[in-house]
Amino acid sequence: MRWELTQDRVQSPIMTLFNGIRPFYPHDRTAFIFAITLLVVILVFLVFTLTLLIILPGIRGKGRVYSFCRIIVSLFVGAVIVVVNFTGDWAAGFARVSTIYKAFSNEAITAEVGLNIGLAGINVTLRGIPENQLNETIDYNESFLWRFTMNYDEQYNNGLNRGLPHPILYIAEKFQSKSPCLIHDQYRFSGHYATAMMWVAFCAWIITNILFSMPTIVYGGYMALVTSAFMIFGVISFATIQNVSPCIIQFGPTTLKTNFSVSFWLTLATALLCFILGVIVIIMDHCIPEKLKTFFMLSGEEDDDHQMSIGLISNNFTDDRGDAVYLKKIKNGFKNKDFVVYT
Repeated sequence: MRWELTQDRVQSPIMTLFNGIRPFYPHDRTAFIFAITLLVVILVFLVFTLTLLIILPGIRGKGRVYSFCRIIVSLFVGAVIVVVNFTGDWAAGFARVSTIYKAFSNEAITAEVGLNIGLAGINVTLRGIPENQLNETIDYNESFLWRFTMNYDEQYNNGLNRGLPHPILYIAEKFQSKSPCLIHDQYRFSGHYATAMMWVAFCAWIITNILFSMPTIVYGGYMALVTSAFMIFGVISFATIQNVSPCIIQFGPTTLKTNFSVSFWLTLATALLCFILGVIVIIMDHCIPEKLKTFFMLSGEEDDDHQMSIGLISNNFTDDRGDAVYLKKIKNGFKNKDFVVYT
């Protein structure tokens, strides 16, 4: 209870629950829903993949296999570059702990606590073992983001007002801007720089695909190396979080530690794949350019001209010997690439 001076200058009591202390509210929890943005990105790339695979039966011979390989590799690289910007598992850690469930309470639970760190923020999970304890279902999944348009500290305060469980708030507090751990700025800027590098890599990947469809294939190989370089820069940007002093997340005798996770290693592997592909294209362009053009289906121009000359001009159209000689001269003109007018 606290007192406040009213307009009549009479002190009247204003009631507050627990004298201003934020209590625990078991309702209004954040349900785990698959990220809509991530789902949209995956669906878009799946549509592109299915659309391109549908046209494969119309390609004859080995070109069908070559096209299939190019489609799968290209879309895989593009999907990885875009998707990892929205995933939250660049670094992750899990621990089974026994800890208090509510603030200002001695009631303890046994649960698995998880911390996932992405480029845009952190995600904290809490799942009871078993899930039903203290007459409640303990299954939480909460996100705290530090994008440029979002205020991490404000989201943490909203979590306090909603009465989130103590383990979630304890972990989220470590990443506050005013936390003694002093890791908020390092994680935030590392995520921002990594995101920027990944989007530049995506632009380089688009240019790479454009160049691979042109006669100057070797420049596509160079752009594949550029794509790889920016992806590696993004990985290095995120890896700088290892330079900060470790912030200990302790639950009794158990310590929650994080290590690089799926998105980090997937990005690094994709960067190495782009590097290898770029090197192969450059070497083949210098050693066996014919086979390289065959793989990218850019070597059939001369054969197409020859087949066109045979198809359009056939000896079956004339029975006269003079006309046969005339047609033979025209065929030779096609083969020699000389545009000669015969009269």
